[in-house]
Amino acid sequence: MIFGRVKSLDAILATAEKKSLTRSLGAVQLTLLGVGAIIGTGIFVLTSEAAQRAGPGMMISFIIAGAVCAVAALCYSELSSMVPVSGSAYTYTYAVMGELLAWMVGWALILEYAVAAGAVSVGWSGYFVGLMQNSLGITIPMELANGPFAGGIVNLPAAIIALLVTALLLVGTKESATVNAVLVAIKVTALTAFVIIALPVMDQENFQPFAPLGSSGIIGAAAIIFFAYVGFDAVSTAAEETKNPQRNVPIGLVGSLLICTIFYLLVAAGAIGSPLGAQPVADAAGNYLEPATPAFADRCNTLIAAGTEPLACSKEALAHVLREIGSPTIGNLLGLAAFLALPSVILIMLFGQTRIFFVMARDGLLPEGLAKIHPRFNTPYVVTIITGIAVCIAAAFFPVGQLAEVSNSGTLFAFLMVAIAVMVLRRRDPSRHRPFRTPAIWLIGPLAAAGCIWLFAYLPLRTQLFFPAWAAAGLVLYFLYGYRKSHVGRGITDVPEGDADIPPQPVPPLPGAPTPGGKDA
Repeated sequence: MIFGRVKSLDAILATAEKKSLTRSLGAVQLTLLGVGAIIGTGIFVLTSEAAQRAGPGMMISFIIAGAVCAVAALCYSELSSMVPVSGSAYTYTYAVMGELLAWMVGWALILEYAVAAGAVSVGWSGYFVGLMQNSLGITIPMELANGPFAGGIVNLPAAIIALLVTALLLVGTKESATVNAVLVAIKVTALTAFVIIALPVMDQENFQPFAPLGSSGIIGAAAIIFFAYVGFDAVSTAAEETKNPQRNVPIGLVGSLLICTIFYLLVAAGAIGSPLGAQPVADAAGNYLEPATPAFADRCNTLIAAGTEPLACSKEALAHVLREIGSPTIGNLLGLAAFLALPSVILIMLFGQTRIFFVMARDGLLPEGLAKIHPRFNTPYVVTIITGIAVCIAAAFFPVGQLAEVSNSGTLFAFLMVAIAVMVLRRRDPSRHRPFRTPAIWLIGPLAAAGCIWLFAYLPLRTQLFFPAWAAAGLVLYFLYGYRKSHVGRGITDVPEGDADIPPQPVPPLPGAPTPGGKDA
């Protein structure tokens, strides 16, 4: 049975040792990796999206999304410290719940990482266009700075930055992490400056009405804002390239999440209290509009043409706020910081996606040629190039809100599987060494699972319908290729790490599994 294809934890560790990536990242680099992935489009760009969905109530939305991520992070910490290899939720699911669900998680992670990288590229484009106009007086035609859903033809800046970051990632993990550390410092400095300037002039009256769209608007915004936190998963994905992962991965996960949550709440308060406020945009009849739709884009274009640009309409929200409160120079500098720093988020998302593909190819579920390592840079260059091209296309034609929604659907599914896996493994293998144990697992685990399901239920209907279609396409691909080529399915597994110098040995196939050399080989 396909649900019986479970790759043991010992075999997973042995595989990693025999065909592994270079371990070069420490605790500080991992924390910066997480901060670099988390602080980005979510706060620089999706603040506008949150304002349209929840108004000032987005403060609660940030707390809800952060709480769900916190319990998920604790589950991730236990599993990643036990299984310090690339693959993240995909690897954990393979070891606990079998190959079919592992494939579905890996397929869903394409939405988390590749689509998210596209969303960040679009977010960067907004700051780039604003910076060019406000600092240099260069106006990029709307048709070349927006995709079709936003009233343009193609988002050229977004496509270009996606390709440039792909080229950087090809150079290597260590070099990319060094660049990331510099960009994280720029982002943190910019957000600190925003808080120092915006909070003292905050107008408390702008917080009323606090929830113009009610509790459903707040939860709906949390389902989108969730995108702003998910970068911590990239820390877990980097476990195979981490020195002393049993210690450093939990530090990187929890530390980066705490740092970013504090920034999010302070920045959100400053944006809401600014003269722009955070009330949602309504049509001429007074009806609130759904963001990331042509109708919303048309209404925003009308308001901007009339000389009014609400926070919900801004593609460079934080820079726009600073200009409105009388600090145009600082606003332009913040735009410059976003221009320089958001590529680090694209880099981390591409990093995570290529490592997922790398491990799936190493397991035989994807063509093994995808796992080729560059002889000079020691990076999986084939999957990096393929992923970069796909991200470029997504960034060129879709708006940031829709990309974030789709990304969240895959992320929530992956997090749900991790929450289930950590509980199943506690029952199935309670004696296995756990360098990090999730506290109160029978409370934290169910809370993480329920939180993921809850937020998915509040995603827009178009996204809820898209995810099953995406999952169905993944199943077709699995049964056409992965089911037949899987190393575990063909009876090929790796022995424990102590015998790692012995070539992979064939083992008797599981009932119902294709036999090596047979028609399914």
